[in-house]
Amino acid sequence: MPAKKYHVELTSEQRDYLLERIGRGECPAAEQARARILLKVDEGPDGPAWTDKKTAEALEVAHATVQSIRERFCERGLRGTIERKSPDRVYEEKLDGEQEAELIRIACSEAPEGRSQWSLRLLADRLVELGVVDAISHEAVRQTLKKTN
Repeated sequence: MPAKKYHVELTSEQRDYLLERIGRGECPAAEQARARILLKVDEGPDGPAWTDKKTAEALEVAHATVQSIRERFCERGLRGTIERKSPDRVYEEKLDGEQEAELIRIACSEAPEGRSQWSLRLLADRLVELGVVDAISHEAVRQTLKKTN
């Protein structure tokens, strides 16, 4: 078996932080699992230095999960390993304020003849017909109308 490439050595402050997060039970289960993995594979003076295989069996996770947690700890540090990473992507808005207002006006108006109500596809087609936008998908219409904040 090859030697471990990533070694986890926790300081006493890091161990206390992890034990506190687990003890409170307020953080998500996935975060607790990652904290438990780090505590078990800790090769520092206070750590049990369990093998990846033993840790995986004890915590009922895949062996690869333990390896990736080790790697993440070495690359990102403690907080970067435990807490969920926010997405890097930034989505641009499909419609500006005036276009949204027009969409809502159409959606609140009476449905086309032969229909009891507007469908998302009909709304998207009507926005293009009226020249409000060049092109828009029914999914973008759904997401715009779904906004609650």
